[in-house]
Amino acid sequence: MSAELVSYGPVTRLSVSGVGEPGGAEHVSAIGALYAVASAMGGASGPLEGLWWVEEDGPPLLVARERWRWHLLLPAVEAGCAGALERAREAVRASGAAVDRVVVSSFTEGECVEVVHEGPFSEEWRSLAVMEAFMAERGLVAGGPHHEVYLTGLDDPSPRTVLRQPVRRA
Repeated sequence: MSAELVSYGPVTRLSVSGVGEPGGAEHVSAIGALYAVASAMGGASGPLEGLWWVEEDGPPLLVARERWRWHLLLPAVEAGCAGALERAREAVRASGAAVDRVVVSSFTEGECVEVVHEGPFSEEWRSLAVMEAFMAERGLVAGGPHHEVYLTGLDDPSPRTVLRQPVRRA
C-alpha cells in the first residue's frame, strides 16, 4: 500500500454529527437518518463517509471510542437544491428516523494524504502509520479531521476504506 497526495475542492453532502463509538446506538441511528433522507431525495449518489476527531490531547486511537466525535456524510442527488432537505425530512418523518438531525454541509478539504485500506477497521492503524510516515517525509501535518470513505458496506467481511487526511505544511 502506498499513500498519495491529492486535492479536493468543495463538496456538498447530507450530514449528521455525533459523539460515540462506531457501530454504537447513536452512530447507527445517524446512518439510518441519513439514508432515510437521501432515499426521499432520490437516493444516495455515493458512498457513506465519516469525518472523525477527538477533542483530547494525545494519540486519537488511544482515546476511548465512546468519546470519538464524528460527522457522517452521504452524497445525495438533491443535497444542494433549495427546499429539498425540508421536503425529504417531511416525507420520511413517520419512519421514526432522527431526520431532524440531518443537515446539508459544504466543505473544502484541499490538499490531503490518502490511502486505500483493505481489511478490518481494527487494522487501520497500519495504514495510518503509512500515511503518517508519508506526511513526515514531506513536512506535512494534519490540517483537519480524519476522513473515511466506505467503499464497501460497514458490515462487509472484507472492507475497503479510503483513508484521507487533510494536511498543511508544518
